[in-house]
Amino acid sequence: MFISDYYVYIIFQNLNGLRVCCRTAQEVFGAAVDTSISALQWAMTELVTNPKAMEKAQLEIRRVLAGQQNVQEEALREMHYLKAVIRETLGPFLPKVCLNDQKIQGYDMPQGTVILINAWAISGDQKYWEDPETFMPERFDGERALDFRGSDFEFTPFGAGRRMCPGIAFAQANIEIALASLLHHFDWELPAGVKREEIDMTEAFGLTVKRNSELLLRPIPRIPLAYE
Repeated sequence: MFISDYYVYIIFQNLNGLRVCCRTAQEVFGAAVDTSISALQWAMTELVTNPKAMEKAQLEIRRVLAGQQNVQEEALREMHYLKAVIRETLGPFLPKVCLNDQKIQGYDMPQGTVILINAWAISGDQKYWEDPETFMPERFDGERALDFRGSDFEFTPFGAGRRMCPGIAFAQANIEIALASLLHHFDWELPAGVKREEIDMTEAFGLTVKRNSELLLRPIPRIPLAYE
């Protein structure tokens, strides 16, 4: 083998590795963006139908960012109510698949069986949640607030254990910065003639739980955007 042939081999191997890295990055970012957009849509839906919660979140954000035009990541640490709003919004679960034949509580689960965790039942269980049908971010605002990192099994939007979602930090930053920016720079109203109780709250099932219809809101500029 000539040295030039060896160089070609090395380049070919590196290109293969690069292709794998690119495909992996596309899958990671694609999944993170899709779930983040879905979470933002539901957060804005809940906030526009609960104006007191929106006002409280905006007051906190604008107080923390006083004198600043853009949202900075370090400022998110002080936005406790914003984090509570996001936790109150989260809830969709990804489908699970049996890797081997299993028997669970008397039920036979063949290999390859798709298992859907009943997120609705968990999030609506009055044993764990006070008034579960009400949008109440305050339940996550305090020292005893549940965390979504897998230690509180009644609230696991990112899964739990060794196979929990690896993109949790990326998704958290994505959603927090985007939602904080939307609430910091704009006030939000429904289109003329639309009442809060008329907003369609039905879901469209898929990889993530999306809104069944588009959310239409009217932004009112409050704080100018700064372009750096």
